[in-house]
Amino acid sequence: MIDSTLFENKKAAYYTLGCKLNFAETSTIGKILSEQGIRKVRPGEKADICVINTCSVTELADKKCRQAIRRIGKQHPDAFIVVTGCYAQLKPEEVAHIEGVNLVLGAEQKLDILTYLEQWNRQNGLNSQYFTTPFKDIRKFMPSCSADDRTRHFLKVQDGCDYFCSYCTIPLARGRSRNGSIESLVKQAEEVARQGGKEIVLTGVNIGDFGKTTGETFIDLIRALDEVDGIDRYRISSIEPDLITDEAIDFVAKSKRFAPHFHIPLQSGCDEVLKLMRRRYDTALFRHKIEKIKEVMPDAFIGVDVIVGTRGETEAYFETAYRFIESLDITQLHVFSYSERPGTQALKIDYIVDPKIKHARSQALLDLSERKLQAFYEAHIGKEADVLFEHTKKEGMMHGFTENYIKVERPYEASLVNRTCRIRLGDWNPDKTALTVSTDN
Repeated sequence: MIDSTLFENKKAAYYTLGCKLNFAETSTIGKILSEQGIRKVRPGEKADICVINTCSVTELADKKCRQAIRRIGKQHPDAFIVVTGCYAQLKPEEVAHIEGVNLVLGAEQKLDILTYLEQWNRQNGLNSQYFTTPFKDIRKFMPSCSADDRTRHFLKVQDGCDYFCSYCTIPLARGRSRNGSIESLVKQAEEVARQGGKEIVLTGVNIGDFGKTTGETFIDLIRALDEVDGIDRYRISSIEPDLITDEAIDFVAKSKRFAPHFHIPLQSGCDEVLKLMRRRYDTALFRHKIEKIKEVMPDAFIGVDVIVGTRGETEAYFETAYRFIESLDITQLHVFSYSERPGTQALKIDYIVDPKIKHARSQALLDLSERKLQAFYEAHIGKEADVLFEHTKKEGMMHGFTENYIKVERPYEASLVNRTCRIRLGDWNPDKTALTVSTDN
């Protein structure tokens, strides 16, 4: 039993770095502390507890985490600082030695934060401590769903990864693949609907691997969620090309609530580099998945992750990759520069790409992405679409997204917040970041 008197009149601040999965987990930590009477800090207030949920996908991410921890410590000089997330799991001792850090919690410990806070208090605030579990033993699935002030909610359906790609430390930071049950996830979606949420993004580390721990399947999950009344739409976050089945694509095309919006990691458009990366597919399979989506959902938005400058990526290999990506009917690229990660198999590959060349390749793909995105938007000008408008108000304007993830901007009107409206898409806004609502509506 937690001694709730320890937390009376306490205020907490929350900081999240990295992926949407982290945001969902931070939100859940916030709920746990709120249930003990710890309220969220208001602007200008000093926090008693700071929770920092970290990322470690690249060396730059580690650096940003260190900078954020130090900055937050200065902003809240008397706060008890808890650091969790992937950086905390991978380098707990390093994190514990950052000035101001009191407690470091790994992947299995983060949602047991109250127990560790109470334990630290009983020990009269000794030196900073860290608690982690070896990645092979991380088995617990911790339900998480974001509930911030956005229209969109992020529902964690899966965690961990069994893939061990040569460049990646995520399996070391997140542990083995595991998931919640369909029954429990449907209940969470129903709760989002009761709270007025209209859109849910399914998140995880490798969500296509759903079912490893419950004997269920991803297609069964999306079928069950599609029946939850009150949710206008679902989006499927990043899903591996070898795990998104044709059956699942066909279901999304005919479903009541799943949006024609996909995010599929390619990482390289060159088969030789994919082999070096230890990816589980080739470019032929990837092309088939894109063509299958476009066959049944011609207006689908398809985002694609690409890594440039990996060890072994020669100039010829990059040219092959570029031409392949250019030929795909996709919407947008998310381009990442390869970062050396300790403990990964990629470090055994000899050929190293010069940083300047890596930057040039990244820019070439970003330019290609911008051309594809603008062409996608322009092809939809004049079409009708359902837009779910969000809370955000900036310079008198509000925005929302169509089912196929086109950003739409219009003058702010409070009555439209969290409502799905049928509109006709107009031309570009002044800075070409969104389409407007046509005046013909």
